[in-house]
Amino acid sequence: MDEKKTDRRSLKTQKLLKEALAELLTEKELRQITVQEVSDKADIHRVTFYTHYYDIYDLYEQLEKEILSELGLLILKFHENTTKNFGTEIVEYIEKNPKIFRMIFSPHNTGELRHKFINMTEGVFRLVQTEKNPVALKDIRLDYLSSFWSSGCIAIYEKWVQSNFSQSKDFIIRTIAELDKNMEKFIASQL
Repeated sequence: MDEKKTDRRSLKTQKLLKEALAELLTEKELRQITVQEVSDKADIHRVTFYTHYYDIYDLYEQLEKEILSELGLLILKFHENTTKNFGTEIVEYIEKNPKIFRMIFSPHNTGELRHKFINMTEGVFRLVQTEKNPVALKDIRLDYLSSFWSSGCIAIYEKWVQSNFSQSKDFIIRTIAELDKNMEKFIASQL
């Protein structure tokens, strides 16, 4: 697979395969999924699968890289946007990619992708807080507060996804914004 095709058909096929894998990961663990199952779910031939990926693990790795790259770009915008705009972008991304987030929050997934998502949000929160409050950089409490904040945001996203998006996205955005506002007040009161 030295040269992977990048025409529109190939991109569409790769997307179908990634979505099929994501859907299967909500039902079972990665090690239990076969190429045939993914191919059947994506409604493509098994040979076509091998045109794009070496095996299931290669497909998963590419899916993970794509997700982390897209999330990373959104998260890096955190300090450029107001909290509400940032929250809106993340929530809209989750809403546009329900299969992916059902996979991320599935008990059948390894949890690695979820953990990386938490670490990314935690790092950005810490960065923003140290820019706003340079004194906090040396404060070990900021590490714990960053962990608390990022885990709280992820828990809200997870509950929303697992409830099959039962609440409106505006409700989720307001909830995250309120969490941010209260965290900002708390950190300011500790300095």
